[in-house]
Amino acid sequence: MSAVSYDSYAEARAHLKDLLDAAEKGRVATVRRDSATVAVVDVERLRQFLMSTVPSRAQVVPEAGGWSVFIPGQPVAAEGASFDEAIAEMIDALREYTDDWPVCLSDAPNHRDNGGLVQLIGLSDDQQLREWLLVGKRVG
Repeated sequence: MSAVSYDSYAEARAHLKDLLDAAEKGRVATVRRDSATVAVVDVERLRQFLMSTVPSRAQVVPEAGGWSVFIPGQPVAAEGASFDEAIAEMIDALREYTDDWPVCLSDAPNHRDNGGLVQLIGLSDDQQLREWLLVGKRVG
């Protein structure tokens, strides 16, 4: 399996189909622009990889007549009157974190290592995030 690499944006644009086909098939596909090189990857492959390397470790606990959700070591938590409401609120909180991360958090010492988490959230729909949050937990 050979890599597909282009040394300029113009070259990649001229070979966009080849670049996207390579990424879809799981081949290494890169584009260099000035001093930066970016990878083009299939979303589902990347999402599955991130799910395997960024465990949620979410804790869902009954509390004061409702439910609380938090991820130890992460600055995101939520609560709701019901289990499902708490999970939905947590998904909203994760999306807000993802929106804030590149703007004001990515350089903060206690947030800078959360790039994988941010990518996983951004690449997942709400149902996929729910499944990620609840991996290994009994529901119902």
